[in-house]
Amino acid sequence: MAFKTEYEFVLPLGYVDKEGNVHRKGTMRLATAKDEIVPLQDPKVQKNRSYLIVILLARVITRLEGVGMITTGVVEDLFAEDLRYLQNFYQQINRTGSPNVEISCPHCKGKFQVDLGGVAEGE
Repeated sequence: MAFKTEYEFVLPLGYVDKEGNVHRKGTMRLATAKDEIVPLQDPKVQKNRSYLIVILLARVITRLEGVGMITTGVVEDLFAEDLRYLQNFYQQINRTGSPNVEISCPHCKGKFQVDLGGVAEGE
């Protein structure tokens, strides 16, 4: 099995660009030490620690279908639900190297693997 460094995701709501187009499918790569260190030097992060995730996500999201370049402005314009989703996705792939989590059914107690990458409409 090859070492995987990029993972696909589907945003719950999607990024809405200036023309009103919605972009949901994207790719995120594993973070490097530099990805987590460099944003700490940014004045916006030093003033407001919450801004760290904005810069971090702008560095590790490699593609958002139909969007030319992923910038902090793109991440800032995400809906809060999508930002939370990407934070969780980031934590999951960087902690385990996989977007999959194991869940248990509260009724049958069966265990299942769920892909946090999501499934696009119609798939």
